Amino acid sequence: MTQYVGLDVSLKDTAIAIRQNGKRIWRGKCCSDPATIARTIRKHAPDPEKVVFETGPLATWFFHSLSGEGLPAICIEARHAQKILGETLNKTDANDAEGLARLAETGFYKAVRVKSFGAMLIRALVAARAQLLGVTTQLSNQIRGIMKMFGLIVPKSKGRAFLSRVQDLLQEQSQLAQIILPLVEVWQAVRARVSELSRQLLAAARHGRNTRLLMTIPGIGAITAVSFVAAVEDPGNFRNSRSVGAWLGLTPRRYQSGTVDFDGHISRRGDHRLRGLLYEAATALLARTRADTTSDLKVWGLQLRERLGFKRAAIAVARKLSVIMHTMLKTGQPFIPTREGFA
Repeated sequence: MTQYVGLDVSLKDTAIAIRQNGKRIWRGKCCSDPATIARTIRKHAPDPEKVVFETGPLATWFFHSLSGEGLPAICIEARHAQKILGETLNKTDANDAEGLARLAETGFYKAVRVKSFGAMLIRALVAARAQLLGVTTQLSNQIRGIMKMFGLIVPKSKGRAFLSRVQDLLQEQSQLAQIILPLVEVWQAVRARVSELSRQLLAAARHGRNTRLLMTIPGIGAITAVSFVAAVEDPGNFRNSRSVGAWLGLTPRRYQSGTVDFDGHISRRGDHRLRGLLYEAATALLARTRADTTSDLKVWGLQLRERLGFKRAAIAVARKLSVIMHTMLKTGQPFIPTREGFA
């Protein structure tokens, strides 16, 4: 007999529902530990056909751990599942697990690709660095704001120049220095940690063949290249290169109903951090004036800028970059700036 399992995962407990032949045969709850969940499932469903759960913070761990236990784990898109689960009269964990088991039974779900632990480590490294960079910006703004109240204006500067100017302004302000200097010490410590994480990212970029390949594109640096490779993993995960732009939320949303048919803003679905990095790369490509940045892509983007404005042109170039980068990973060829490069 074929059994289908639904898991409603939370941080502490996981609700489990098992269905067979269109009927529920068991449901219960256990702690959110994949090994314990696997034992519980096998006790009531020795050979399940599908074990379905939604995307969430624990999805990567659950998917790889349950797969390692020999269970057919499937992670499905939470946004799609919630449209179905939201129709139940009473919203409970048990009912959500039951609904997920029904989706597994009917096949009416959208499975998502779960990234490897290696890719997630790179993504965590990029996210941690970005978070610490944000902390340094907040601290420097706080220092500037406090000093401004006492008539001490810190000129526009970064890094050591910022530190030197703050210290110079505080030389004759002993009481204010007792407030500002602890913030400065924390600012220095966080910057040191940012430098450590940056070195790790640069090392990962230098040792990766795919990242070095992507960095041949003007505007694509180590962080963007490493993030793109970690997100895509295998180019074969996408049917064609054009679908990468839609996957990153860089294509317009469409609304059609009867006589109404229009395209709106970009969907902004998918990896928001990678989408932002590609937008920054597109901005750098369009704004730079050096001769080594000249390419057919840049000419096309500048023509769009004249017609649509800088922001829309940058978004279009970011989408085109995602297509080009995926094609380069698939073919292994470096970036070719102009069509004459094919000759």
